[in-house]
Amino acid sequence: MRPLLLACGLFATTQLSHTQVLLPTQVMGATEVPDIGSGIGLLDQQKEKFIGEKVYRQVHRQMPILQDAWLEDQFLQVFSGILSQTQLGQPIGLVVIKDPQINAFAVPGGLFAINTGLITSAKNLDEIAGVMAHEIAHVTQRHYSRSQEAFKGQGLLALAGILVGAAIASQADGDVGSAVMLGTQAALIDKQLSYSRNQEREADRIGMQFMYSAGYNPQSMADYFETMHRATSRVSFLPDFWLTHPLTTERMSEARLRANQLPKVKSKIYDLNFDILKWYTYVTSNQATEIQIQSLASQKNVAAQLALSKFYLEQGDYAQAQSNLDLVKVKLKSHILVPLIQTDIYLGQNKLELAENTIAPIQRTMPENRALSYKFAEVLIRQGQVAQAQTLVQRFIHKNQRDIRGWQLLQQAANLDKSSPLQAVNVLCYRAEVEYWSGYEENAIKSMLHAQRLAKGNMAMSAKIESRLKQMQDDYRRKI
Repeated sequence: MRPLLLACGLFATTQLSHTQVLLPTQVMGATEVPDIGSGIGLLDQQKEKFIGEKVYRQVHRQMPILQDAWLEDQFLQVFSGILSQTQLGQPIGLVVIKDPQINAFAVPGGLFAINTGLITSAKNLDEIAGVMAHEIAHVTQRHYSRSQEAFKGQGLLALAGILVGAAIASQADGDVGSAVMLGTQAALIDKQLSYSRNQEREADRIGMQFMYSAGYNPQSMADYFETMHRATSRVSFLPDFWLTHPLTTERMSEARLRANQLPKVKSKIYDLNFDILKWYTYVTSNQATEIQIQSLASQKNVAAQLALSKFYLEQGDYAQAQSNLDLVKVKLKSHILVPLIQTDIYLGQNKLELAENTIAPIQRTMPENRALSYKFAEVLIRQGQVAQAQTLVQRFIHKNQRDIRGWQLLQQAANLDKSSPLQAVNVLCYRAEVEYWSGYEENAIKSMLHAQRLAKGNMAMSAKIESRLKQMQDDYRRKI
């Protein structure tokens, strides 16, 4: 699952375009999917949206979400390209979870989550697209909703519990996490909320049609099944993905047979775009050590050199970060990670003018790019240019009210807006949105109540706050 974006052709040169994750050319023609009947009405769709948003907030509260605008946007592009092959409406969104396990899940309403372990274990972007397509197919066919128990919400929350347990267990010596995992897994098995074999095969078949129609190589779905199967055979426990998506040799062979029946899609021998994406994920999810990245970077691997710059940036070693970034600037002239990392290096050293001169020109040529706009907004906030920063961010908030990073930037800007008579009210309202979408609903309601008291006398603002407060309170009280 991923929001709506344009698909464009992959190319194999070392010069990268501004879009980074270059999407394959879409295959024209309708994707054939089974008719699941007219039993899903408007009320059920609204309930699915509510469930999706509820789990979205719960996952943000309990899981180690990787909030990186550039990385999120790369997978949103892939997600959106596949989603455009379906009849689903505007999705809830996509989250990247900082967890080395191979896992992904989808929730009614259009919420998709992907673990960093899934990204770093993949050999190419098509394999990730295959997993996304499989999960999207589960949602389009309403596999959760067609199970009465699952549609009550218990299955979704149990699944979220499994993921939480996995995250806790992956940290240090997670005895508590293991207990959580065992408990939620037992609950799933007891309630028979795992996908059935028929549902899995349907998701494989339809998902493969979706990814092929979006221009991805259908062989990659079968390839990744085999990768996961080999990885599982070397460990003594089953990854969470197996518990909710039981993988059988029959499914693997069927996937390969089905892929062989589709016209061939040429794969790239080496994709620098994906290599950069993968190593950047390694660094931001703390899945690679300095020695590991240095070893590859010493072989003049461009992706590793760029990742090493990001690694040193996160360590606060700006000299080393700059040194490694300088090594790749000529080779990656048009890759937006270069100005993004360069801007952060300057911000870390409080060189605000250099930071603005780096990010502003490229952001103005690509105003639709969220990562560039948010980085520019950070610079403007540091410079005290509050109104300009707010204008940049609000464009994206209007498109997606669940954008936590956007609300955080608006809150930071409002904190500096001393000239506004409603400064305190705005800060509280923006803080409430951050708290709400981060899963702290009670705190969000308290912040809105405080804002409501301060806004008395301003009829327009009071009405706006009252409307949003009521919506938060209603959603908080409503059970799934």
